[in-house]
Amino acid sequence: MAWSFRGQAQLGGLLLSLLGWVCSCVTTTLPQWKTLNLELNEMETWSMGLWEVCVNQEEIATVCKAFDSFLSLPQELQVSRILMVMSHGLGLLGLLLSGLGSEYFQFRGLRWVLKRRLCLLGGTLEASASVTTLFPVSWVAHATIQDFWDDSTPEIVPRWEFGDALYVGWAAGVLLALGGLLLIFSICLEKEEVSSPWMAVSTACVPAEEFNRSFHLTPRPRNQVI
Repeated sequence: MAWSFRGQAQLGGLLLSLLGWVCSCVTTTLPQWKTLNLELNEMETWSMGLWEVCVNQEEIATVCKAFDSFLSLPQELQVSRILMVMSHGLGLLGLLLSGLGSEYFQFRGLRWVLKRRLCLLGGTLEASASVTTLFPVSWVAHATIQDFWDDSTPEIVPRWEFGDALYVGWAAGVLLALGGLLLIFSICLEKEEVSSPWMAVSTACVPAEEFNRSFHLTPRPRNQVI
């Protein structure tokens, strides 16, 4: 079954968007947004996320405790919670709309213009989900850098560093951006006469004269009576 170039672009955009949405969900749930290693006790590692703080003691156990209050969190973590949840909603809605607008979803009630608008709206939502993912991750990273190089803090005091969740979040934002841009790019492609493999089968059975909308005049037999 031959796929058009527009269909391949839409499929690639959907796959990238889905992968980015999954990575965004993983980033939200991971507690390793910030990590802290104590020099006095190298066997103990602290990690902080959006929902809880954990203490990992090698060869013993990992103990996690949820934050008591949302208002007690730093400002960057408060905003990150809201934006990451918003990113999940935008990404999921964008996947549904762009899936309905792709040429592989066949429904008689959907016209070509409506399918283009759905795919365009879905790609725009995926790009918006990328922004709402990259912004909180980058903000937390910026705040961590400022705290790390703060001269007012004594050198003896341990300082937070980047956690693995930040790298996963950056990868999620890039994947969502690529998926959304690819979906939007597929709409800019020239409209084809045959928009799907199933329509190609039906148009192949139409005579050439009718398909090309050309008419041929033939002389009327003399003995034909009207």
